[in-house]
Amino acid sequence: MSSNYYHNPIICADYSDPDIIRVGDDFFMVASSFNHLPALPVLHSKDLINWEIINHVFSSFEFGDYDQVQPGKGVWAPSITYHDDKFWVFFSTPDEGIFMCHSTDPWGEWSKPHCVQPALGWIDPCPFWDDDGRAWLVHAFAQSRCGLKHQLQLFEMKTDGSELIGEGKIIYDGTADLPTLEGPKLYKRNGWYYIFAPAGGVETGWQTVLRSDKLTGNWTARNVLFQGNTPINGPHQGGWVELANSQCWFVHFQDANVYGRIVHLQPMYWDDDNWPRIGQTLDDHGAGQPVLSYPKPLVNGESTGDKIQTSDNFEQGKFGLQWQWPANPQPHWLADSEAGLVLNCCPLPIRNGQETLYFAPNLLLQKFAAFQFSAQTEMTFNPTQSGDFAGMIIYGERYAALVVCYDNGEYRLMYRYGWVKDSGVVDEYHQPIAKLDSASCQLKVEVGLNGICQFYYRQSQDSWIALPRQFAAGKGKWVGAKIGMVAATDAGQTMGGNCHFKYFSVVAK
Repeated sequence: MSSNYYHNPIICADYSDPDIIRVGDDFFMVASSFNHLPALPVLHSKDLINWEIINHVFSSFEFGDYDQVQPGKGVWAPSITYHDDKFWVFFSTPDEGIFMCHSTDPWGEWSKPHCVQPALGWIDPCPFWDDDGRAWLVHAFAQSRCGLKHQLQLFEMKTDGSELIGEGKIIYDGTADLPTLEGPKLYKRNGWYYIFAPAGGVETGWQTVLRSDKLTGNWTARNVLFQGNTPINGPHQGGWVELANSQCWFVHFQDANVYGRIVHLQPMYWDDDNWPRIGQTLDDHGAGQPVLSYPKPLVNGESTGDKIQTSDNFEQGKFGLQWQWPANPQPHWLADSEAGLVLNCCPLPIRNGQETLYFAPNLLLQKFAAFQFSAQTEMTFNPTQSGDFAGMIIYGERYAALVVCYDNGEYRLMYRYGWVKDSGVVDEYHQPIAKLDSASCQLKVEVGLNGICQFYYRQSQDSWIALPRQFAAGKGKWVGAKIGMVAATDAGQTMGGNCHFKYFSVVAK
């Protein structure tokens, strides 16, 4: 294939519910982060193909009980726009309401989350400033929280984005024709208003576009992107961007199970009747299907060749933007270090009467980086009490960790694995692997297709030793599986020692 073509997915990692804008020659993307902190990643690109994490909108939740792990809660389906020389990001949390942040510099500091509207189950907000200066907001509903579904609601909003005005109006009810209508993105073009919105559900849905000559409706729907005869299931929920040369593109996700919601780029154009056509044309009624490869966008900016960050040498004891915690970060989780990362052994929490890794808030994690990849780290364990342990973890609703444990002066390698049952109870098991000669070792995991993982360990430069059984990773709550590091101690104990991680290397295959 010619180097003038790109291949989907453009990001083979879990950047769920992507939204995108162009400002000059720069492209910016935001994505859902759910309960993982820092929250709301901001990505940058010059060519729509190669992306780099440049920031997060905020570092911790100052509302709700996010000091504890809250699987599946947190930031849902953000929208990003550029208005009045500012970048604006609106997002919802399903149990608290609709929030807004803004910044004049996406690389710099963002305003603290401001609650635009407290609400239960109001999700996927998208702001819109019209040509007359009035501001609006459209959003969807989460049935699990408020009993409503399939509907989009429109509000007028204060022009500074701080508050909704008056009563909302349901502008489309998709109960009959567009089940699970959500994730709206509102635009205006050639005198028409458009709402790009997914329907049909995450795994098997499609992309719909609504059109009206008035914001309040009536809205006409057209389904514009289906799986068709491609392997790209449920291609939907994203954003449209137009280049300086009028070329148009649509970014969306595909639910890839254990790998999360990976990001695709589709060509887009407008037909003579002012309806968008997305992907490869399927029929004469406006429907398209995803492209697997396509000529690259004709952008003004040159590609930087950047890729999403994965490997990390932990320079000056700091970790990169690819890392997140599953709860509000706490300063005592980290120790000062001039080189390499030092994680303190914090006591495991007891949740629902259980002591498990699943609810540990101090796991340092990043997204799966590819369909097949390897990850490796070198660690020196510095325990202070029996019950301290540290190592590498694959995390989801099925999880496994290969850890070095300290027990009465001895170092033992332990395999801890577990899963969340339908009842919400977590089953976790501990399997002894080997006695180690010292507190230093290297750990590795090979992640294969469908998330089948093989753990390895070695001391010094000995040959790698594989664990006797593989592990089948599982996705998390609304997110893909993650990989990372853990340092902890048994519940009920005081703070333990620490573990020094020299590096974390990720190699895609």
